[in-house]
Amino acid sequence: AELRCLRGKEIGMIFQEPMTSLNPLQRVETQLAESLFLHQGISKESAKPLIIDWLNRTGLNDAKTRLTAYPHELSGGERQRVMIALSLLNNPKLLIADEPTTALDVTIQAQILDMLTVLQRELGLAILFITHDLNLVRRIASRVAVMRNGLIVEEGSVADVFTNPQHDYTRALLHGDKNLFRIHNNLSASSDSVTLSVKDLKVYFPVKKGFFRRKTGNIKAVDGVSFEVCKGEALGVVGESGSGKTTLVKALLRLQSSSGSINLNGIPIQTQSQGMNEKQFRPLRRKLQIIFQDPYGSLSPRMTVRDIVSEGLAIHNLCEKSEREDLVRSALSDVGMDNPDFLDRYPNEFSGGQRQRIAIARCLVIKPEILVLDE
Repeated sequence: AELRCLRGKEIGMIFQEPMTSLNPLQRVETQLAESLFLHQGISKESAKPLIIDWLNRTGLNDAKTRLTAYPHELSGGERQRVMIALSLLNNPKLLIADEPTTALDVTIQAQILDMLTVLQRELGLAILFITHDLNLVRRIASRVAVMRNGLIVEEGSVADVFTNPQHDYTRALLHGDKNLFRIHNNLSASSDSVTLSVKDLKVYFPVKKGFFRRKTGNIKAVDGVSFEVCKGEALGVVGESGSGKTTLVKALLRLQSSSGSINLNGIPIQTQSQGMNEKQFRPLRRKLQIIFQDPYGSLSPRMTVRDIVSEGLAIHNLCEKSEREDLVRSALSDVGMDNPDFLDRYPNEFSGGQRQRIAIARCLVIKPEILVLDE
């Protein structure tokens, strides 16, 4: 009972994966109002202006209308902003931020960091900022502790650690950060080898109001997008959170209804009206693979790593059963997960970064032609 009084009031926490930390059965307003009621006794009606104010401060577009949304109706970045508002509603003394800006675009990321800095100054807020992003450490931290294999290997002021690192691991981290943008692609794109072609793709969500739920308009999530991706080419789709990037990806993979034209190696795959039903499209799914934004939500909690990575090989019958083990081990080794003990573990036994590497291995093991990377 004493701990429950501290959690959420004196200590706030921003979790790394907002989809799994928000209640999928409750609307945004309900979840935020609950915290205010439990810790401050504020009624739902009185809490509404405060909730809207905090959602606006975290950069959530059209916060007032998003109060009635469920978490799955928001983008990854929007869910994270709700999570940040939830952790700060009661003005805690300590804020634990576990990779809080992973799902946010750089514009909103800067706003969130500025907001945390202002709150820290105004409220005397203590922040424990957990991150793999060295640039964020430079920007927000006054002291830094470098952790490896469960141990703090170096600790000191940001200026001292970044300018004069003492531990070999710290030097390796800083060296890797400097070389991040020196990666180059050895493959050259060829204009006559278009793998994916998209023309005038649209995804509209109807807006329904009233007792009879009559359609009153549309939310234009994707509105007439066209592009081509050639063999050996990488195309970056950039935009703020909620701009329609993930909806575009879902439409490409036929996980979301859409209109327009999608061609894979010259074959129209968009809709059944274009001669491609789900049964005909299934063999082509191997060629189109996606790494989702939320690794915990995309991995089955009831399957081991071995089963998760080998599932695609079995479904598409890409090799003999006796060969799967070697292919699985090779794919995991490629993403730095070559510990044989990992094969029989479940997703909940890994960190967020390790789960994402498992998701990447699952895609790469079946050698797709198009790899879609959603954050």
